[in-house]
Amino acid sequence: MAKNILIVDDAAFMRMMIKDILTKNGYNVAGEAENGKQAVDKYNEIKPDLVLMDITMPEMDGIQALKAIKGADPNATIIMCSAMGQQAMVIEAIQSGAKDFIVKPFQADRVLEALKKVIG
Repeated sequence: MAKNILIVDDAAFMRMMIKDILTKNGYNVAGEAENGKQAVDKYNEIKPDLVLMDITMPEMDGIQALKAIKGADPNATIIMCSAMGQQAMVIEAIQSGAKDFIVKPFQADRVLEALKKVIG
């Protein structure tokens, strides 16, 4: 089941929390990025099975990165993460091709539920 996952969040603490949840549950974290631009580069480099990506980031936000990744690989599987109160951005993310979204702060069971729903 070890799916390769790319974690994208500008907060190192958030990346660490997600990585911890994933690795404890048999997933493989193939890479990390701290902004949308790095996410696009990393995606092209490692071709992960799934991307978990924050919406609000410097340089290139998650929505722009989502569109860039989906533009290069229409089959990319991306789950967006956002803080409460960003419904408009979440809707735009889903319309742009995100498969699901997770609200911060993360609940381990919600993260795992989203992964199972999207990649089995």
